Amino acid sequence: MDKQLMQEIEQALGAPEGSAVEQSRRRVAAWFEAKAPLIMWDAVESPLGLIYVAATPEGVSSVMWGVGEADFLSTLDPLARTERDPEALAPAAAQLRAYFEQPTLRFDVPLDLSAASPFHRKALQLIRSIPAGTVWTYKQVAEALGRPAASRAVGQAMARNPVPIIVPCHRVVGSGGSLTGYGGGGGIATKRRLLQMEGALTA
Repeated sequence: MDKQLMQEIEQALGAPEGSAVEQSRRRVAAWFEAKAPLIMWDAVESPLGLIYVAATPEGVSSVMWGVGEADFLSTLDPLARTERDPEALAPAAAQLRAYFEQPTLRFDVPLDLSAASPFHRKALQLIRSIPAGTVWTYKQVAEALGRPAASRAVGQAMARNPVPIIVPCHRVVGSGGSLTGYGGGGGIATKRRLLQMEGALTA
């Protein structure tokens, strides 16, 4: 808006006093500190590069790599407070490091999948039980969910998996074992690498 026009509007309507503006800012800051949801995060060194991990008080809510810190933080809830908290993320970080040392490791950290739809949550919770060295097809997952015609919906759930590796969507493949889509950093090349690491796929 034109600066002169703004000045004319302020003269006509009156502008709030500086003290009132500052008081309003303090109130907003106090509300944000007391009421805004908290997301804690940290970064973990790995063979895939730096893995960013975020968690709410309920559990791990985001795992991402192949991006910079600013890009990762921009994917988190913009209405939340974000704090880097290595102590809070220590269990998830430790299990991620251990996974690359021992790919048969099964993650047991709590998760927060509340941002996913009910069907997607069920799909993600199911594939969490697929052991390393094993692959299921999208159709098998759909059948196990009692929705045999929902292979495409299962694929969408895998593509939108907010916590790859911890929820091993890389262990879900197309019919005949084809490696289709992967939402984690590096795409299908990373999916192949993880499956090879776990012994489910030969080089």
